Amino acid sequence: MSAWPDSSSIPASETAVANKSEGKSTDEKPSKGNREQIQVNPKVFNGETQIEVDGITVDLRNRYLAALLAWLVPGAGHFYQGRHTKGTLFVISVLSIWMLGFALGGFHVVYASWYPGDKRWHYVLQAGVGSAALPALVQGNRMRLATDERGRTRSDYEPLWNGFMAPPHRPVLESEADEVAAWYARRGSGYEMGTWYTMIAGLLNFLVVYDAFGGPLAVPISGRKKRKSDSSASSSDTGEASAFADAV
Repeated sequence: MSAWPDSSSIPASETAVANKSEGKSTDEKPSKGNREQIQVNPKVFNGETQIEVDGITVDLRNRYLAALLAWLVPGAGHFYQGRHTKGTLFVISVLSIWMLGFALGGFHVVYASWYPGDKRWHYVLQAGVGSAALPALVQGNRMRLATDERGRTRSDYEPLWNGFMAPPHRPVLESEADEVAAWYARRGSGYEMGTWYTMIAGLLNFLVVYDAFGGPLAVPISGRKKRKSDSSASSSDTGEASAFADAV
């Protein structure tokens, strides 16, 4: 019989102590459970207006007002929060796409109508750009009041603003030549492209509204949590972080 005990009978805790005393590392291959996990900033969920990402503090101020401003004018909510770089990016990109689509469609692709045969559901998405699409509601209500019992536009109807965002004259029937058919004939595929461009711009602004309300990414931009060893170096980087703050 061997005088040395079988290694399989030695407890794992004693083996770890022995390895440590001999200078062996027990963490050479860390398991997935030991890997550092990115945690969501809890301030995002508890209603606080100030959140910190990578050492940069962002003041979201009144979240609901910021979201309303971002809907009315793309980027306005970010300017209200002092996030000027994002605000400039959003107002240029979103409104450029929307105006390009509006022009491609001959300035007739954005209008509000729920009349049978011409239910313009596209407007729900186009209205995502806020104030730029609101004149269509005024014109749509004016057309509603000028529609008789037979579903036809009265002869005394005159749209406001030279027909800007006004619905087509009623009735709108696929089997007959109407004002919508004339718009298609003049613009061709540009009418369809303009409709999609204005819808996409509205959808993009919904994301802008969410960003104004929720703030920047709740996880560190660098992809890691701040370690204790970084705290000493963070004081020297304060000046650089402040210059980057309005870009978040």
